[in-house]
Amino acid sequence: MLDLLQTVLATLVTLGILVTIHEWGHFWVARRCGVRVLRFSVGFGKPLFMWTDRQGTEYAVAAIPLGGYVRMLDERESDVPEHLRDQAFNNKPLLQRVAVVAAGPLVNLLFAVFAYWLMFMVGISAVKPVVGDLVPGSPAEYAGVEVGYQIMAVDGQQTVSWEEVNLQLARWIGEDARITLDLEHTERTERRPVQVQLQQWQVDVERQSPLSAFGIVPWRPVLEPVIGQLLSDGVASRAGLHSGDRVLAINDQPIESWAQLVRRVQESPEQSLQFRVERQGQQLSLDITPAVRVLTDGAEIGYIGAGVQPADWPADMQHEKQLGLLSALAAAFERTGQMIALTLDSIWKMIEGVISVKNLSGPITIAKVAGASAASGFEAFVGFLAYLSISLGVLNLLPIPMLDGGHLLYYLVEAVRGKPVTEEVQLWGLKIGMAILFSLMAVAIFNDVARL
Repeated sequence: MLDLLQTVLATLVTLGILVTIHEWGHFWVARRCGVRVLRFSVGFGKPLFMWTDRQGTEYAVAAIPLGGYVRMLDERESDVPEHLRDQAFNNKPLLQRVAVVAAGPLVNLLFAVFAYWLMFMVGISAVKPVVGDLVPGSPAEYAGVEVGYQIMAVDGQQTVSWEEVNLQLARWIGEDARITLDLEHTERTERRPVQVQLQQWQVDVERQSPLSAFGIVPWRPVLEPVIGQLLSDGVASRAGLHSGDRVLAINDQPIESWAQLVRRVQESPEQSLQFRVERQGQQLSLDITPAVRVLTDGAEIGYIGAGVQPADWPADMQHEKQLGLLSALAAAFERTGQMIALTLDSIWKMIEGVISVKNLSGPITIAKVAGASAASGFEAFVGFLAYLSISLGVLNLLPIPMLDGGHLLYYLVEAVRGKPVTEEVQLWGLKIGMAILFSLMAVAIFNDVARL
């Protein structure tokens, strides 16, 4: 129940922040352009509470927190008194209308810069990207990448964490390219470049990261077979397993690592296993029958609802990064630019069919990630806010009717033709835009449910 409450609160905070700043962008520029704003609403549906300022603008917080809107005086929506016509949005010059419409998504992108700047100023911690193992037959193995080397740069872009390595590798999904990895040994002062040839590099983004598809397994400390978290209604908990128990053997076969334990459990769905565990200096025997989980490819594996006790990371395998005022700002702009480029590239590759539409995510996935990032701390939550704000800004700028980018497309046509797009064309555009957006939302929600 506590986890559910945290997920709900994190989702409300996330959506509340992003929707508010998006609509505030429209609102702030509209006011500066002399447009009369009738209502500023965060959320849709019946207002939970509202108030009115001295200029007659209503501010509302509504019951459905999945969006918001700014309602402006407009002759196309209602009759406007003669003395207020100069404050109607539709009567403003073209450039002012463009500014009002573009302000929402642009503020989202600027907010991402602010979030990254704050994160870099406070300081970030990351695990150094040191190669722990290689997948046989993978691009990394063929190229000559070796265990024990740290990835210092990918194709000239510095990488100080696995997140940055993944970000750089993601650019090459579906591409023919020769990329260079700059490697440095963690113990010897030895640095060498490795070139990797990719040919229409395919990555099942739904199931694997670019890093795992590349064939690199990150270095990790050896995880002892010690039980950490337990699902309250899981098989392990019901069988009497406790947090802190060390698993010594399963069916009299010694267990020396967590990976070995996981492999044994996954190989034994619905098969009774005898666990020998050590608890506070005493040895106990527990009979546990792993439940069955069906994977998307139809394969069945066993699971018991238990997690590993986290291991301590050596200090020399961690990287702390805290930047000054200006250097953090430069890094924030750079990271935002990278994420914008990656988002646009992913959209295009989805249209081409290189990336599956199964990667579209809806409100359920957003809620799960918001809750998980909030639980992981300030850095993870702020980073997720920045990423989601970039996605919101970029998607709203796409030239799809109903979105801000669709209105900007109309204004571009108006600038070329010298007169506005006809209402009939806008009506057809509205229908097409609704069909596209509702279809995408249906796919995203379907994917959310399938992931559950």
